Amino acid sequence: MFGLSELAILLIVVIVILGAKRLPDLARSAGKSARILKAEAKAMKEEQAAATQQAEEAAPRVIEGEIITPGTGITTDPARHSVPHARTPGPGQ
Repeated sequence: MFGLSELAILLIVVIVILGAKRLPDLARSAGKSARILKAEAKAMKEEQAAATQQAEEAAPRVIEGEIITPGTGITTDPARHSVPHARTPGPGQ
């Protein structure tokens, strides 16, 4: 980066080129620009946070349950879960 002597020389050159009258206006303009930039960055962060929160709310929910292995004694109604099968014709039909 720059050392202290380089910054001092740069400041003197800026004062000579711009003049003492325009320097406060330039500093004021730089301050306004910095405030605008800061406000826009804050708005982007808030927008991102809102989008993240909205995505978390819309995310699929995990449904907890237990796994039941066959032969545990729990029975279900077979008529309710049966799938119709196609009949294959026998040898004389």
